[in-house]
Amino acid sequence: MDNMTRKGHTMPERDPSERISDFSEVALGIDEERAVSEAKRCLACKGRPCTAGCPVGVAIPEFLALVAQRKFGEAYETIRAANSLPAVTGRVCPQERQCEARCVRGRAGEPVAIGMLERFVADRHARSASPVPEEGKPCIPEDGKPCVAVVGSGPAGLACAGDLAAMGYAVTVFEALHVAGGVLVYGIPSFRLPKEVVAREIEDLAARGVRFVTDAVVGKTVTVRELLETYSAVFLGTGAGLPNFMHIPGENACGVFSANEYLTRINLMKAYEEDAETPVYPARHVAVVGGGNVAMDAARCARRMGAEVTVIYRRSEEDLPARREEIRHAKEEGIAFLCLSNPVEILTDGTAVRGVRCAVMEQGEADASGRRAPVQTDRTFELGADCVIMALGTSPNPLVVRSTPGLTAKPRGELITDEGGMTAIEGVFAGGDAVTGSATVILAMGAGKSAASAIDGYLKEKYGVRAASQT
Repeated sequence: MDNMTRKGHTMPERDPSERISDFSEVALGIDEERAVSEAKRCLACKGRPCTAGCPVGVAIPEFLALVAQRKFGEAYETIRAANSLPAVTGRVCPQERQCEARCVRGRAGEPVAIGMLERFVADRHARSASPVPEEGKPCIPEDGKPCVAVVGSGPAGLACAGDLAAMGYAVTVFEALHVAGGVLVYGIPSFRLPKEVVAREIEDLAARGVRFVTDAVVGKTVTVRELLETYSAVFLGTGAGLPNFMHIPGENACGVFSANEYLTRINLMKAYEEDAETPVYPARHVAVVGGGNVAMDAARCARRMGAEVTVIYRRSEEDLPARREEIRHAKEEGIAFLCLSNPVEILTDGTAVRGVRCAVMEQGEADASGRRAPVQTDRTFELGADCVIMALGTSPNPLVVRSTPGLTAKPRGELITDEGGMTAIEGVFAGGDAVTGSATVILAMGAGKSAASAIDGYLKEKYGVRAASQT
């Protein structure tokens, strides 16, 4: 029987020697037979630990049972009831730390490949159906205002908009860039998340009644206060797009980039194309500072641009916070890792980068979590490089706070909200990276869903109305 098999199916992948020459997707997807066989490994545990580990609450045992029965359309609708972006999360969600980490199968073998099956279901749905516009059922308060403005079309904003639209509310999403998708389009490379997948998910939301307005910089072209004059509630899902730096000598040299800028040039502006209007800095030896998923994305992009790449990380390799899959892919693609090392100076020729001086780090005492802190020694070494990419995390952009009197934030810029997600301004809610700081796509989506529920409650109480789907 399939469900007695301890070893699960794996995702087929492109050969590293082939894939480093382009930005096409690395994972190839699975066929129907492999999906059904893997789904049958689910034990349908009564405690539903996998669903408890999902930040958006997907009914995982139910969708797996439907895949096992080859009811793929029903499986998609089951996922879609909780997750507005299944084709996205099936690719970039860290399932190994969430739903799959809770899977009972993993206690004596390999957990069910939930993420792989989510991707299969979403991709199969996309091949077999086209988004069909639904008849609009907007909820209009007594004063005639449209219901909700969502600021930012990243994971939090899209999840919030999707849930509110499903409730029957009229929703408009405002995006500062010329393309909707937020970090999904400017931050995550196509070899992990193809841009057409994001576009397809957004088209599906549009077909369900969500309106998108691009090139709208809230805080410049329109303010939050002005939105409140037109909309009954506002959700701020502006993410965390302000890059962090080390503030070390030489950091302003030509050839030093934030990972945000480097990835945006490649992912959104297609800097890898020969006739790109915003070409990326030509480099032969790239040093990427950091150890998270963004660092892996930047390193793998630089490798595809033809450079030799070294990742510099101040802790041990075991402490790298990036997904194990991303680290494996990076190593397969020829990227070197220099751990227990920390830059103390960017070396220059007076103008441009020529290398990095690093301090040798040692592992100190373990903290309460068991993680050993890095301790800097007095030993240093130099690494040759003509480009340095800083992938040290990000903070919320201060634009919205600075342009909105009454809106409050923490010292690092995270918006302050109450337990329901409302800010200091009535009717203005916030969630995702704008509140927590940089986190994962799925956690931001969970915050967007929570905010949608809170906004629904707020509108009902304030205006005495219910969404059309609930009346």
